Amino acid sequence: MAQNPNMTHLELGEVVALPPLWIRCDGSDPEHTYWLGAEPLKAGNKITGINLYMVTCDGPTADKTCFANLEELKMEHKINHHSSVVTTKGFAQYELIRAAAIEDTTVESESSICVDITWNTVDKILETPPLISAATLNIGLESGDPRSPVYQLYRELQFLLGLAEGLKTGVTEWPELLESEPAFELVQEFLTDLKKQLDGYCVSGNKDGTEAVDSSMKSIFSERGDLDFAEQLWCKMKSVCSYQELVMCFTLILKSLERGEIQPWIHHGSSSLLSKLIQQSYHGKIEAVALTGITPIQMLLEIGLDKMKKDYVSYFIGQELATLTYLDYFISTSVDLQEQVHRVQKLHHMLEIMVSCTVLLQFKHENLFPLTQICMKYYRENPLDEKHVFQLPIRSALVNKFYQDDHPKVWKVDISSGHGPKEVKTTWQVTTNPLVEHMTSNNTGLLSDSTVAGSSEESMYFITVVKCSQVQFT
Repeated sequence: MAQNPNMTHLELGEVVALPPLWIRCDGSDPEHTYWLGAEPLKAGNKITGINLYMVTCDGPTADKTCFANLEELKMEHKINHHSSVVTTKGFAQYELIRAAAIEDTTVESESSICVDITWNTVDKILETPPLISAATLNIGLESGDPRSPVYQLYRELQFLLGLAEGLKTGVTEWPELLESEPAFELVQEFLTDLKKQLDGYCVSGNKDGTEAVDSSMKSIFSERGDLDFAEQLWCKMKSVCSYQELVMCFTLILKSLERGEIQPWIHHGSSSLLSKLIQQSYHGKIEAVALTGITPIQMLLEIGLDKMKKDYVSYFIGQELATLTYLDYFISTSVDLQEQVHRVQKLHHMLEIMVSCTVLLQFKHENLFPLTQICMKYYRENPLDEKHVFQLPIRSALVNKFYQDDHPKVWKVDISSGHGPKEVKTTWQVTTNPLVEHMTSNNTGLLSDSTVAGSSEESMYFITVVKCSQVQFT
């Protein structure tokens, strides 16, 4: 059927004289064959021969005595293909960091950091890759791990997303009160202190709002000491528990501005409605704003967006990972609020990646900088995708301490001879999961749940061998 050009449901596109043919097998033969394949060799439009493949798979097993001997594999290849010279190429994949299931949740994070390593000239089966090997880091991280140093910032972002969703749907999910004081009382105290300062009283204690900045930035971030009035308000109001409380807070603020009881300062360039009202208050008169409908939610969303954008910008510029010009796309106010929120989510995902590589892999600026450029280029062109795997070429020596005592997730050797279209290859590979999806086994997914590389437990491996032979028609 696969070879029949009349089988239109196969959607082969243009009719070809000899399409590839793959036969799925049940592995019940002595060699445990799971696939047989045939693919034509072409020179231009002319078919000059055919490559025949046989894929066998065994396991799972932890018994390394049943692994192949490399010299025997090379000799078998030479005999089968009548070749005198063979080359070997190695590949290994190690899992450096993997997120275990978080306690009290049913969802397991898909986050992981793996390294793929390739090298020429393999000396023995399952050898550790040489330190000069080429390597690629594969980083797939989801935000929101409670153990992350930026988890509090993530929670702040979730509140922001809730407000944005409320603007779209008309229904806002308010968080439960987690602070010791309600947001209204915090705002009330904050305004009272500002009024006292204006009246010339000395206010004791740290009442300038920096106390409300989450400690999520400790050790990774330096806390911003330049929070303006609107940003300090956000720090108080992100614990708002109801629409009614939100309206009460803004009513209090607008009355203080109207009466001239406070003269707060704000960052230049802020475009939020509250900032405009504050600027008007400098001249003694502010326009009337009806705190009804979605207006209070939008006002809070705007000041939250302003504050969080500055947090992320402060990190990327402070760490010398990006310039303000390069960040302009992510903090632009020329797009609508929903798109601004979407871009702030991208900034947070990139931040999570940088922080993980800093804390877990001890990366320095020379490695973080190119990774930032890769992430930013991707996110300037694509929507948010926390399952996307970012790839960074590195020297294997940079991360070898994380895998040198560990078992590889994948290890393979390619034995090749011939050149160009006449090249033939034998591949011997072990993996912790079966490569053949229809292989009947109840023992799939045998990785341990450890989040720390270097576990001394014996890994269970599936052994896959791909052999090919070639028939020339000319």
